[in-house]
Amino acid sequence: MDRLTGIHAVREALESGRAFDRIVIARGRQDTRVEEIVKLARGRNISVRFEARGQLDRLADSKDHQGVVALAAARAAATLEDILAAANAGPGEGEKGLIVLLDGVEDPHNLGAIIRTALAAGAHGVVVPERRAAGLTDTVERASAGALSHLPVAKVTNLARAMEELKEAGYWLIGLDEGAEKSYTQADYTSPVGIVLGGEGKGLHELTRKRCDFVVSLPTVGPVKSLNVSVAAGVVLFEAVRQRKGK
Repeated sequence: MDRLTGIHAVREALESGRAFDRIVIARGRQDTRVEEIVKLARGRNISVRFEARGQLDRLADSKDHQGVVALAAARAAATLEDILAAANAGPGEGEKGLIVLLDGVEDPHNLGAIIRTALAAGAHGVVVPERRAAGLTDTVERASAGALSHLPVAKVTNLARAMEELKEAGYWLIGLDEGAEKSYTQADYTSPVGIVLGGEGKGLHELTRKRCDFVVSLPTVGPVKSLNVSVAAGVVLFEAVRQRKGK
């Protein structure tokens, strides 16, 4: 991952509008110059993390970083409001309100594949948490085969709060969990809907699962009990496409 180190270099890059996935600052590093970097980053919806200095040494592959390391992004993150605005601007009811929420997808290849599939299915955006999630890196861009340039991906501080905001905006939230009794084909995707998928090998966190209006599963045959999250996303998204076209 491309990275930039040092107070002056990071501040100049932020002021120039360069896209960053996150800014990492050493714990205890506090002065007006660092505060300025934090303000600039948060003003552009860039995640700021405070980590142990040893973690910055590893990220920078050096101890000469002045307590500030910036990790580049292939594109700037959107906001949840951006995605809702894009959905509301759709040409027709059947074209509105299809959003993907990812609860801890950490593999950049999976994230890139989901972004590409979501774009192909007509989704209006993807929502990921700032933590426990792959960043919008060059690897994600390559895995998306260009889709990252066309579909907004929002990074949110609190996924559970974002889910509540979507409910207030009139969305139904459908979570995918292998233990659910209801099949994914039994859910109704013709209203504004958020499809919620868990991370690799972990599934949905309990807090996320509880906030879903419905939880469904993908029935499998044989010893395989679950699918790769990017494959599962494709199956459910194109069920939504099928239902919306039928309506």
